[in-house]
Amino acid sequence: MIKVSILYPYREGGRFDIDYYCGTHMPLAARLFGASLKGWSVDAGINGGPPGSPPPFVAAGHFLFDTVEAFYEVFKPASDTLLADIPNYTDGGNGTILISEVKVAV
Repeated sequence: MIKVSILYPYREGGRFDIDYYCGTHMPLAARLFGASLKGWSVDAGINGGPPGSPPPFVAAGHFLFDTVEAFYEVFKPASDTLLADIPNYTDGGNGTILISEVKVAV
């Protein structure tokens, strides 16, 4: 199984609408990805470690797929729609993508 993570860096004064992201954008992506998507989640950054420090990322969206190929197969036709939605929840661009292999899940 692989996980596709989109990491949105924290920026002082930056705008990120976590409610829109969780309630509209991620469900849109899930609908577009269909049965290939095995699950999704969102992390909202709250701290960077030391007390009172900002988080390195304001949010991270995660999608689970069986293979990288399964992700690309559904992402390519959905990409224009998803990229066009980004300004609705952030003024910080499209984030950094990390594709990783899930080694342990509990």
